[in-house]
Amino acid sequence: MPQEVVVLIHHRSPRVRRTALAAVAALAVVALGACDSGNDGETGAKGGGGSVVVAPGKPGEPAKTLSAEEAVKAAPDNTPNSADYMYAQMMIVHHGQALKMTELAGARAGSRPVKLLAERIAAAQKPEIAAMEGWLKNNGGERHLNGHDHGTMPGMATEAQLTQLRAAKGAAFDELFLKLMTTHHQGAITMATEVLTDGKNVQVEEMANEVIAQQTVEMSRMRSM
Repeated sequence: MPQEVVVLIHHRSPRVRRTALAAVAALAVVALGACDSGNDGETGAKGGGGSVVVAPGKPGEPAKTLSAEEAVKAAPDNTPNSADYMYAQMMIVHHGQALKMTELAGARAGSRPVKLLAERIAAAQKPEIAAMEGWLKNNGGERHLNGHDHGTMPGMATEAQLTQLRAAKGAAFDELFLKLMTTHHQGAITMATEVLTDGKNVQVEEMANEVIAQQTVEMSRMRSM
């Protein structure tokens, strides 16, 4: 009986994962062919009829064939690290400032497109804050509080800029809002990109990818406005 081939992907980056999947497909075909062409009395390196896991190696390294037990041990550790906790804590504050800015648009924006944009930003970021707060609660975030200076986060508006935004109205508000929010979004994308490199938790990775996707689209819209 040919062995079942199960593919284990170690790469967490979506771009790298797609590349790895293509390579794994070819490796799986080779593995299946080897099982079919083996001697009748042979059961394979990992035991007859068992699952064989083809795990792509690191760049420049060959793939490995593992038993099911070995694959479990080799699976990436999903335990959150300090980068995951810091990202969630900081992004909650970062999104919070964006919501303060969008709240001003209803009464002070001069154009309907800017008002609608502010509503879309708020509608996207409120659930993201709730998701990050929920993640922290479920993963013991209270034990991992950090003393990071939130004012140094990339893209954050200064108090002087927020005061200027509160005082502006009409076209002046629109121009300043778009300028500050574009910078704010770029900062959020920078933070999300960093945690994709430094973090370990899959849920945080998913939230960071959502931030990148959503805010990249909104930045493009703001620049066109």
